[in-house]
Formats: sequence, structure tokens, C-alpha cells
Amino acid sequence: MDNYIKDRFSVASAASLSVGEDDKYRFTAADLVRGRYGDKTPLAYVHTYGCQGNVSDSEYLKGMLRDAGFGFCSSPVDADLVLFNTCAVREHAQDRVFGNIGALKPLKEKNRSLIIIVCGCMTQQPGVVEKISKSYDFVDIVFGTGVMKKFYGFLCRALSGHKVRETAGPGSTVEEGVPTFRDRDFKVWLPVMYGCDNFCSYCIVPYVRGRERSREPERVLEDARSLVSSGAKDITLLGQNVNSYGKGLDCGVGFPELLSRVCAVEGDFRVRFMTSHPKDCSTALLESMASNPKAAKHLHLPVQSGSNRILRLMNRGYDRERYLSLIREARSMMPDLSITSDIIVGFPGETEEDFQDTLSLVEEVGFTSLYTFIYSPRSGTRAAKMPDPVTHEEKAERMKRLCSLQESIARSRSVTYVGKRFRVLAEKWSGGRIEGRAEGNYIISFAGDESEIGSYTDVEVTSAGNYTLEGKAV
Repeated sequence: MDNYIKDRFSVASAASLSVGEDDKYRFTAADLVRGRYGDKTPLAYVHTYGCQGNVSDSEYLKGMLRDAGFGFCSSPVDADLVLFNTCAVREHAQDRVFGNIGALKPLKEKNRSLIIIVCGCMTQQPGVVEKISKSYDFVDIVFGTGVMKKFYGFLCRALSGHKVRETAGPGSTVEEGVPTFRDRDFKVWLPVMYGCDNFCSYCIVPYVRGRERSREPERVLEDARSLVSSGAKDITLLGQNVNSYGKGLDCGVGFPELLSRVCAVEGDFRVRFMTSHPKDCSTALLESMASNPKAAKHLHLPVQSGSNRILRLMNRGYDRERYLSLIREARSMMPDLSITSDIIVGFPGETEEDFQDTLSLVEEVGFTSLYTFIYSPRSGTRAAKMPDPVTHEEKAERMKRLCSLQESIARSRSVTYVGKRFRVLAEKWSGGRIEGRAEGNYIISFAGDESEIGSYTDVEVTSAGNYTLEGKAV
């Protein structure tokens, strides 16, 4: 068997695999998988860390694994191949990855043919590939965000006994035609652009994901039509800053127009988008949301801080007043609009006065929910070099106060939904109850049958917790 694999791969292993040439290794990979595993269907365990963009990337990688002949399993113990798609946004996420990589060593010792892959944003950071090679040399393949379409060739190399350490820079192109495997067809991610040009002082994303690249609008629409025909009921348009969509294209289509065109696709579905940067959030976008019934009336608009001083240090490109003006404009067009946001607590140099500005903004806006984070320094960013005199204990205490305030706001908001009806997409089923999401991203639980998963149900809210509503189908 080993000689078969080596013979089949003798030419491919000597080649320098370029993105443009890699399609030819698609069939070689499938051939090598059959050669190694025979009639058995090998199983892959794929675990994704981080954002929806990473989830979408993992769907592409799973599509390529499926094309190569792999099935999928829910535990690394049962796997012939383990793939970790990693995140670099916070130090905690990176530490978790290293811990979980280490936990694979006994599996590799027990099964020497187990293929272990680490990819994604974390691997684009300086020193990470070297650390994996030195401390976790049992990992077979390591590659970054800009070479995903070379995955067939990487797999060929690993099946032939070669290690792969791809250290190319982040992506600079848009790859099309990559196969996709989704765990569910009714709630899907649809990338419209990649990368970021904003260089917020705390953020590693532009360094590990590259500069902004937008997909051609017709390619996005082709995907949208295909998804709807396959049963999609909830489509989220993805980009690090979707409001920048179209920059660099010659078609004259910006994100408000793209949103309208996707909403115009025939079918019964909802359209969401994330993430929307406040500095580029326009009246045209809000008008597109308000005028299209398929556009979910939910706006995720990360503010990060309520302090103008901190916003300047963050290089966010807007101030508190601009943000609040956007909120007022959005709600004037969509009175029932649900607004969620991200906030970083303890940015370097944040004073109690700065934090009070954040609390007052949260109170004024009345967010549906918040995603809150204690600042995590990322090597290579400007913020990582800033003086940071505030202790972790002080930051944790501020986080506690922020969460307490938001819970109070959420509780007050939730009780106003009792007696109201929402159209809910059923997403999960357990013990005779369904959990789904309404248009405003509210989570609603109600009694129902598992067969209802992936369909819409009208639900009347009967009781409310802070973030989860209870209801009954009507």
C-alpha cells in the first residue's frame, strides 16, 4: 500500500503546488485515499474556532475532504483525519488550540496513519508554524488563510508521508469554484468578500486575512439562487466589513445594492449580514434593509467603546456622536429594529471615565444583546505596544458591571415581547421542544416536532427570560 501511494504521488510530491494548478490534485487525492483505505470510507473530524468566516472556510475544506472520499464524524477518537481551523483574534482562543493539539498526541501514537491538520488565522501569526513544528511535530499539515485551494495538494503530500508547512502570506485573491459541504442547508453563510482594510489598532485580522477583496456580484447571486433552491431559509452575507463591499470592482455595485439583489432572488427566505462597520454604515444600507421584506430587521453594529478618546486610539474612524446618530436614523426607518453590538473592555489606557462613557452609551442605545470581551493584546498590532496600566482584576470588574447592565436592559426589553407573535425559523430540537430564531435574532423556544426543523413557524411569546423567550405555536 505504501509503495502504491509513493508511486502515485511521485510526480505530485516533487511539484511546487500553486493555487492555479491545484485542481489537478483533486483526483489524485481521491485516488490516494482509495489506495490507502480501500473500501472503507475514512472519517474526518473538523473543529472550527472563531468567527462565522472561519465556519464558512471549514465548509469549503469539508467540501474538498468529501470530494477526496472522506466522511465525517463527531469525535477525534473515531477519526482518520483531524482538522483544526483556528482563530487568532484573542489569546485565549489560541491557547485553547495549542492545548487541543497536544491532546491529539496519544491518538497519533496509537494510530500512526492518523492525519492531523492545523490551519486558519492562527497559523498566519509569526512564530506559530515554528512552534507547531518544534513542539507538536506529529502535526502533518499546517497552512494559512491564503492557500485554501491548495488543500488537495497538501492532502496528497500528507498521504504520501510528507509534512506540509505552508508559510505563504494571507490571501490576495478571491477563489471561486471551491466545493462546499454544509452540516445544514436551511441556515447558511454566504461570503461576499474577504479581508479587511481598516487596521483597527487592536485587531490582527488584516494581517492574517489580507486586504479587502470582493466577490463579483453575479457570483454571489449565483450562490444565493443555488442555496435557496437547496432549501436555504436564512442566508447570512459574510465579510469582515460588508459595508466596504464593491471596493476594487468595476461593476458599480455597493453593499446596499447587493443586499437588494439578493433579497430579490425568488423564494421564501431571510437575509442577514455581518459584520457592518459603523464608519461605513450608510443611509442607503438602512434604506435597503427597511424596503426589503426579506432583509432581517437586525443590525449587528460593533461600537467597541463609548469613549471618543478610546475610539480614536482604536482607529475606528467614527465617534460616539456618529454612532448614536446612526442608531437614531436606523430606528426612525425600522422602529422594531433589533440592534446588537461588540464591546471591548479594558483597552490599553481605558480610564474609569472612559468606561462610564461606554456604560452610558449602552444604556442609551438599549441593545438587544452584546458580545463583550476583555482586551487581548495581539502581537504585531499597534495596541499591543500601548501602555496598559489597568490590572486584569479591574478589567474583570468592569466587565461584570457591563454584563449586569446589559442583562437588566435585555430583561426589560424581553418582557415587552410577551403576547407578540414572531415568525420563527426552527433550528434545534430536543425533548419535544424546538429552539429557533425570529427575525430580530431573538431565540424562542416552543413545543414542536423534530420534523419542523428548517421550516418557519408562527409563535406567540408566553414568557420571557433575559435572552431566551418561551412561546407556543399559533
